[in-house]
Amino acid sequence: MSRGAVNRTILAVAGALLVAGGLLVLAGGLDLYRRLGLSMPAGWPLTARTRPLLGVAARARVAGHSWWWPVVIAVLVLLVIGALAWLAAQLRRTRSGSLELAPPLAATALLVRGRAVEDVVEAATVALPGVERVSAQLGGPPGAPVVRAAVRLTTHGSPAELLEGFRTGPLARTRRSLGLPTLRSELRLRVAPQRRPSRRKQPRVR
Repeated sequence: MSRGAVNRTILAVAGALLVAGGLLVLAGGLDLYRRLGLSMPAGWPLTARTRPLLGVAARARVAGHSWWWPVVIAVLVLLVIGALAWLAAQLRRTRSGSLELAPPLAATALLVRGRAVEDVVEAATVALPGVERVSAQLGGPPGAPVVRAAVRLTTHGSPAELLEGFRTGPLARTRRSLGLPTLRSELRLRVAPQRRPSRRKQPRVR
């Protein structure tokens, strides 16, 4: 699963929990159950303004167990660790600063700047038919680089022709130039909005 999908999943789950908790507090604070004549099941929290989330008896019963506070502390620690790991993943550098190549007949490894590879891919891609703008990025681990390109097509551009041209053109030439057996790629396409023709105002006849 990609980082974007993981982020969307985490944000969706956190948002759903926050919305559910907010609706629960709002319903109890506005006393909606009594106003609407709803009878909630036994143990339902926050059914009235004066009712807390956990009653006195429930708090005493739960806190009386020896496992209560260790479990609470462990859950909080796991939440903090998970939040820090997620934050570190967002701050992790995804762009490859350089690419180390080791030709089979060379005794010294060759270091290629990632920005140079990106410039070559952008220049070759923008020359393809129907391409208006392109932005390339070299990422991935050192042993398995990935070329990510965001392409903006003109209104007359063909995604199928662009995909074939990118695969056999810029991607294939970059792979051969770097001497890599394979070179993964990710292509994102956008279509430029069609501009409406401006309407000239007709002069008024007096």
